[in-house]
Amino acid sequence: MTLQYSSKNNPRVIIIQKLYGKYFNKEEDLIFPKHRFKKFIKDVVNGTVERNEVINEEIIKHLHADLNMKNLDKVFQVIIKSAIFEFLYKPKTSINIIIKEYLNASNFFIDESQTKYLNALLDKISKKIRISNG
Repeated sequence: MTLQYSSKNNPRVIIIQKLYGKYFNKEEDLIFPKHRFKKFIKDVVNGTVERNEVINEEIIKHLHADLNMKNLDKVFQVIIKSAIFEFLYKPKTSINIIIKEYLNASNFFIDESQTKYLNALLDKISKKIRISNG
């Protein structure tokens, strides 16, 4: 049985929205509304912001040949960064679940052709991160 979330309930959609707001409006205070995954959402958002440098290093190390982050859509950047945070710091969550959840969430923000590209990138970097850090 797969859980179907609306955009309001999907924890990864909320993560993407919060990070987008924070990355592109540095002054924004992060406020986390009541949600059954509030602790998880808070962990990922705050962790992604706090470890932005480490995440950027992973992107440079593993994806530099595939993409230039500065040329990417801002939402796309946020999705990649938060997924990398989870690959690095949420080892109990399987790669497949992380990728599937971000792909589902990405449907609210980007079109289908971009989702396929995102899937390929997340798949590639997840394997490299989990092998080198696992």
